[in-house]
Amino acid sequence: MSGAGAPELTVDAKGLTIEIVASQWHTEVMDGLVAGAIRAAEAAGANYRVTRVAGAVELTVVAEALARKGVDAIAALGVVIKGATPHFEYVCQSVTLGLTDVAREHLVPVGFGVLTCDDDAQALDRAGLPESREDKGAEAVEAALTTALTLRSL
Repeated sequence: MSGAGAPELTVDAKGLTIEIVASQWHTEVMDGLVAGAIRAAEAAGANYRVTRVAGAVELTVVAEALARKGVDAIAALGVVIKGATPHFEYVCQSVTLGLTDVAREHLVPVGFGVLTCDDDAQALDRAGLPESREDKGAEAVEAALTTALTLRSL
């Protein structure tokens, strides 16, 4: 399981704002990811806003717009399930590179909560639902906020 060795982050992000940008495909998984992201933002004491977009590719342009506004951190949440065509590879590569570019160009941490899974079961196992083994929505928020605090300390 990919969660092996993950750090346990305790984040005090009072005064920071995180923008949670979430796609709408795969409703059950996305609802779990968004709920986990909100729980993590509230536990850290951060202000947050949730913006929904159509799909994973659209995460990049909204993250770009938010980064240009000078937000403290962004958590990008989405789900891409592998199918029978190469579409999966194109979407995953586009989203990964796009979100990485946003972070580097604007020095705004982007927590990567985009699940890239072979099937629905893998996505559900990472969605932060009661029966899930991982909570990637929360992890994306914690990573982005921790990085925002690190950048402030430099």
